[in-house]
Amino acid sequence: MHSVEEIMKRHAVAQRRKDNWRQIYEDCYEFALPQRNLYDGYYEGGGSPGQNKMARVFDSTAINATQRFANRLQAGLFPAYAQWCRLEPGPDIPEDRRLEAQMALDIYADKMFALLRQTNFDLAMGEFLLDLAVGTAVMLIQPGDDLTPIRFTAVPQYLVAIEEGAYGKVDNIYRRMRMKGEAIPQHWPDAEIPPRLQRMIDDKPTEEIELIEATLYMPNEGDFCYHVIWPEGKDQLLMRRMKSSPWVVARYMKVAGEVYGRGPLVTAIPDIKTLNKTLELLLKNASLSIAGVYTAADDGVLNPQTIRIAPGAIIPVARNGGPQGESLRQLPRSGDFNVSQIVINDLRMNVKKIMLDDTLPPDNMSARSATEVAERMKELSQNLGSAFGRLINETMIPMISRILYVMDERGLIELPLRVNGLEVKVTPVSPIAQAQNMGDIEKIMQWVQLSSALGPQGQIAVKTDSISDYVADKLGVPADLRTTPQEREQILEQAAQAAEMAMQAEGGGALPTEEPQETL
Repeated sequence: MHSVEEIMKRHAVAQRRKDNWRQIYEDCYEFALPQRNLYDGYYEGGGSPGQNKMARVFDSTAINATQRFANRLQAGLFPAYAQWCRLEPGPDIPEDRRLEAQMALDIYADKMFALLRQTNFDLAMGEFLLDLAVGTAVMLIQPGDDLTPIRFTAVPQYLVAIEEGAYGKVDNIYRRMRMKGEAIPQHWPDAEIPPRLQRMIDDKPTEEIELIEATLYMPNEGDFCYHVIWPEGKDQLLMRRMKSSPWVVARYMKVAGEVYGRGPLVTAIPDIKTLNKTLELLLKNASLSIAGVYTAADDGVLNPQTIRIAPGAIIPVARNGGPQGESLRQLPRSGDFNVSQIVINDLRMNVKKIMLDDTLPPDNMSARSATEVAERMKELSQNLGSAFGRLINETMIPMISRILYVMDERGLIELPLRVNGLEVKVTPVSPIAQAQNMGDIEKIMQWVQLSSALGPQGQIAVKTDSISDYVADKLGVPADLRTTPQEREQILEQAAQAAEMAMQAEGGGALPTEEPQETL
């Protein structure tokens, strides 16, 4: 068990380590995710609802590319109103029980996805993937009520500090949060509110209270401890023991020795900032070209310290060229618009390429065939590289495990097995995963065609039943839509009996009669 002082000390240390990432994360949010930016001081009271968060943004390429990046990942990994994963029995399940277990797991999967369609999963996942573009994304999965059995909350990573345990796994999560005082007993009915805090709630029920949520892993017990702490009074409001962590923390890419992730925006931020500054200067130059800057002949003395170059400005000078110069002359414009436009276009292409915004066709293109879409999904998975495997291991599998745990806890299912890869394993069947599987299926089908071309000797080398099951597993076909080995044997026996009866009927249909014997 952890004391309040220990938890607050560990949270302070984790927060200081996270402060090293503040500058790089702040730049990413400011120029690519300004509407989700909490690094601008808003959380500390430095802003107000509805404030303009795009004052320094002159180009929206990064904003659009980030949104398309998140949409593309969601459509490729977690498509709405579709089953994007499959529950399969692991190697610990005996062979004679695997088919039975698979049919039961298919029922659980159907219930799970039917439940997800009634929750805010798709909305929360969209926000989750936006944070993932920066590098680190956090999802909170909690039990709900009868109408919404499970609640999903994409927590801004600005509010979260994390600690790694063994093997690079995130074990401890700390979250800063603010809540109206009157909502604390509603949110945690079993919370023990100290007298001082209760007086504050009674006096100002709508005033926000600063709290800390801490979820700590206990390796000896294999459980998690969930704490709610009031840091001002150093009081613990709640402590729960849980078998499953409510947090899902995903890193797009992680460097050895670092806890937080680095997303594509971290790679693209130099181009994004350069593009933003270039467009800012281009717009200023354009405004000077439209309104102009003029020099006017004046008897006064030119003071460079007082000159202001702005559209429509008039700068006093001794004369405008020669003794008989013009009294008013336009100041020549500097800079080359063509060169600036070339630089801007190159920077925009670089940003889109890094954000994987050039892998799919533009929205204004004609409809694509299923084969082309599959190839482009395959290309997207290849461009993701190692991030694809990390998304499966740090997002999909922990999320499914947590959802099934909550469903089991609420009595919606009875899952006697653990989602640990040995008893129950999670297999992605999303569009990106299926695009990868199509490569394996194509190889198998080519081999089958080649074996058929070799004649009887090649055909006997093909296990048709095994190939059919293999392809069905790769395509994610439910077990109840496929025949069992016993059913196949029964069908073959019935077919053989029918063929034998047909041959007998074709041979005469009646029993042979005896020939008459000759008499002597």
